[in-house]
Amino acid sequence: MTSASPALDIDLPNGTTARLMVGLEVHVELATKTKNFTSTPNVANRGYFDAEPNTLCDPVVLGLPGVLPVINREAVEMSIRVGLALGCEIARHTKWDRKSYYYPDLPKNYQISQYDEPICGEGTLEVPITDDPTGPTKRVRIMRAHLEEDAGKLLHEAPGGYAIDYSIIDLNRAGTPLLEIVTHPDMGSPEEVVAFCKTLRDICRHLGVTEGILQRGQMRFEPNINVVIHRDGQTYKTPIVEVKNLNSFKAVYGSVKHEFTRQVEEWLQTGRVMGQRAKSTRGWDDAKGVTTHQRHKEDADEYRYFPDPDLVPLNVSEAWLSEMQADMPELPAVKRRRYLGEFGLDAKACDTLLDEPGLTRFYEAVLAQGADARKAAAFLLNTGSKRANDQGVPLHELGITPTQVKGILDLLASDKVGSSAAEQLFGLCCDNPEVSPEALANKHNLLQVSDTGALEAFVDRVLADPKNARAIDDLKQGKDKAIGALIGQIMKLSKGQANAKIVTELVKKKTAAG
Repeated sequence: MTSASPALDIDLPNGTTARLMVGLEVHVELATKTKNFTSTPNVANRGYFDAEPNTLCDPVVLGLPGVLPVINREAVEMSIRVGLALGCEIARHTKWDRKSYYYPDLPKNYQISQYDEPICGEGTLEVPITDDPTGPTKRVRIMRAHLEEDAGKLLHEAPGGYAIDYSIIDLNRAGTPLLEIVTHPDMGSPEEVVAFCKTLRDICRHLGVTEGILQRGQMRFEPNINVVIHRDGQTYKTPIVEVKNLNSFKAVYGSVKHEFTRQVEEWLQTGRVMGQRAKSTRGWDDAKGVTTHQRHKEDADEYRYFPDPDLVPLNVSEAWLSEMQADMPELPAVKRRRYLGEFGLDAKACDTLLDEPGLTRFYEAVLAQGADARKAAAFLLNTGSKRANDQGVPLHELGITPTQVKGILDLLASDKVGSSAAEQLFGLCCDNPEVSPEALANKHNLLQVSDTGALEAFVDRVLADPKNARAIDDLKQGKDKAIGALIGQIMKLSKGQANAKIVTELVKKKTAAG
């Protein structure tokens, strides 16, 4: 991650400059147990990711006559936690509004949203723009964050990828709690926009409010882009374009960069500026690397907002807010500074541990057992990651417990097991989470032999073998690599149980004396 100003991909006439301005609308699907205004299970919750189409529906979702919505307390609390993490002013009084528009994936013909009284008001987010945690940040102002419901999903090809000449609809997503976070246009390069998106995703995932799987649409980014152009002492602003529903950082970067160039080129050709054309929306063609026009954006009055008569306003008491503030976890940026400074981890290890919230929690649970931070990180990211890759599951879901990890580290520190045995023990613990590592090591003969008398017998036997005369001579002449073959034979004799450190010292001592 590096800071960079936008690079112009076009040649501008002498004296003309162009400055990119980007704000964001970010839609976060909240991983509540149920949908926003009904008890139907929520497709954004892990247990329902792969539900059959149109099975997570009920009369409220379908907008049938006579149904009444009910506020989802869990969705409200998740929204407030995000607001607190972004330094937003939390509304003590908020209400719900109907946003009217017709679309096939919105059965009610209106969306329950928040218009003039959002649950979260102004805030700020400091976004790291370099890899150095003590380096500069970009301050992005948060305008608001409001809670609403998602629409369903229109599919333009049949399951399995079969082409069809019509569209089909899946309403499983309809009614999913959706937190929309809106920023001011404070970002001035594609790099800054992507950095903001990644930082916000990390925060939301570590708060536990969303799985944040971009490919599933659980976070969708919509950059609002225009360009400020200066020529001959005059300032011109191109019309704002909103690029819709981006679900990858690559798409965010590409669309912002492309739109910057496209808008400047269009202005050079037409001179069109804000006020002469309404805000428009565009889609992103990932294959061609271009944006495509969709429609002109409606103004707020065209949505005919009015207070939802079926939902009472919500009041957030000081006691309730204080309870949520006390329950706030340490945020990723704070953890990163602690891991790099207090723990002395390198940046790569730190980022790997923080990339997956479940792994972060598991690592900190190991530290809570009293483990050394650096040794625990190295062991998890080497031995643990290897098994996780082999098994195809996240490291923290392998089955091993934090207590067992600490137990293996203790056995390593006391030279009761070697690194190879520790790796075997890790696998055994994954299959036996209720058994202590030392008990498993005993059962499977993985404890090292450290008795000097027993080890000397193995060493003497190998050194007395005429086949090893050359290796012993090379060792006496200072060729240290020769010791490897001797150690290997000793380990074989001991069936891998000899303490390699003690054996190495004995071999060096005996060959030096001889």
